[in-house]
Amino acid sequence: MSNLKDQEKNKQIDEINSVNSQEELPVQQQQQEKEKPKSKFHWRFTDPNSPKEIYNWTLYLSVFVFGILGSARGYDEGNISGSVAQVSFKRQFGLLDPNKDADEIANLKSNITSMVQLGSVGGSLLGMYTVDKFGRVRTLQGICILWIIGAIIQITSSAVGQLYAGRLIEGLAIGQTVIVANYLSEIAPAGIRGTLHCIFAGAVYLGIMLAYFANYGTSKHMSGDSRIQWVVPTSMKIVLAGLIFILSLFFCIESPRWLVKVNKQEAAINNLSKLRHLPTDHPYVLGEICDINESIMAEKEAVHNSGGIISKFKELLLIKSVRYRFFLISAAAQVLGQWLGANAITIYAPELFAFAGIRGEEIMKMTAVLGVVKFCSAYFSAFFLIDFLGRRKALYIGIMIQLVSILYFAIFLTVVPQAAHEDAILTTSQNHASKAAMAALYISGMGWTMGFNSVQYLLGSEIFPLGIRSFAQGLTMVLHFANQYGNSKAVPKMLIAMNNYGAFYFFVGVMLIAIFWAWFFLPEVSGRSLESMDDIFNLPWYLIGRRGAELYK
Repeated sequence: MSNLKDQEKNKQIDEINSVNSQEELPVQQQQQEKEKPKSKFHWRFTDPNSPKEIYNWTLYLSVFVFGILGSARGYDEGNISGSVAQVSFKRQFGLLDPNKDADEIANLKSNITSMVQLGSVGGSLLGMYTVDKFGRVRTLQGICILWIIGAIIQITSSAVGQLYAGRLIEGLAIGQTVIVANYLSEIAPAGIRGTLHCIFAGAVYLGIMLAYFANYGTSKHMSGDSRIQWVVPTSMKIVLAGLIFILSLFFCIESPRWLVKVNKQEAAINNLSKLRHLPTDHPYVLGEICDINESIMAEKEAVHNSGGIISKFKELLLIKSVRYRFFLISAAAQVLGQWLGANAITIYAPELFAFAGIRGEEIMKMTAVLGVVKFCSAYFSAFFLIDFLGRRKALYIGIMIQLVSILYFAIFLTVVPQAAHEDAILTTSQNHASKAAMAALYISGMGWTMGFNSVQYLLGSEIFPLGIRSFAQGLTMVLHFANQYGNSKAVPKMLIAMNNYGAFYFFVGVMLIAIFWAWFFLPEVSGRSLESMDDIFNLPWYLIGRRGAELYK
């Protein structure tokens, strides 16, 4: 009781001293204090505690080159969606074969579209090795070379087997693009790390947009009987990969953190000096190098204590807080995110616009507009919404936007199934409904970029303990590409078996599950320390998502 009284007394003394010190301030200074603007959301980042030199074009160019590697995956998704809709491509690879029934055609189409995702599963596993063995920059250059090889094999294909091989090799390259997250987190100043990470996520939609426009351009200006109609958009992969490779030779600086990790201390200091535009003996550079050394020592100790791969698997399965993070947060985000229908809309967009009554060249035009919508929405959401609203709220809003728009599209396909027929003549009201269905696909893309698109990448990098973080994140990306493969493979058959509209009702059902998952299992983790993460995930499982953030603020 006496301790409580002492604490109360000390509190009162502190308040009195605070008032007295305020009274001693000059009147003019007190007026200035009152006039100071309150903290608010800023559209431009300011960092008064760091040298201004650290925000420079050397840093931004290096980040840009690595960031646009995300366009590799996006360009393929957008490119193959248009290719399988081109008459010349269909004829070349048997998609117009009259001897094949609808199920065989669907199976062939799904094999072609999903082969990159299958290769990406192996690529993500390969990237876990190459990124530490050869460094970030050399791995980037190797990815570009592998990407070019895959593209060359595809554009010279005359049989579907060779096309499969080229797309599988391209997948091995795309799967390794997970190295970008490592690089960006290692070279970015802490204050803008989240923003710079968004460049990669947005670049996926830059690739999609470019591919959609390439498909639209060849569809509009080249004959449908010409092989070049699909070869030209596919060959743009060589241009993109070559451009990134050349830029990496001039603008990319190897990660100082990786150099320290491989015992190249002097090179690490020199590279950090270049990235920060500060002398090698500047206190800021020396302090950051000390932090890197301490972080790597802690990481090595944590990895050593966690044992080998078997021990890490045991940790994922047997330690309840880690098991919750992996299965109910990270893995669940990948499964739910890939089966909401967003990936299906990206890859099969031309076919879906045809379901809405769009015909001929207009299909490719509307697909190109979808690319612009997703690109703009991805960067707007990443820069201005995810950190401002918080992970959970942004996810809620994104899922709800997707749910309403996809539900409308499913209802349209149910009520106006004849819109999908080539010779259909729609009434005025049906034509209006068709345009709204087309808009629904655009709006669903906006919901995806606002919610799951960002969250599925962020969560894995934030929630795992240091000792198994890289291992768990690698497994997460394997799940990511495996679910993408399954989704790409399944959608054509789902559209046949479920009469088109049934697949979209299925996606709506997954969204309802995702809303419950976000409410019950997912805590708000933005801006939290590792210690705080451990506190939240050590709560009883039924409190983590609903009250974890509230109990540990």
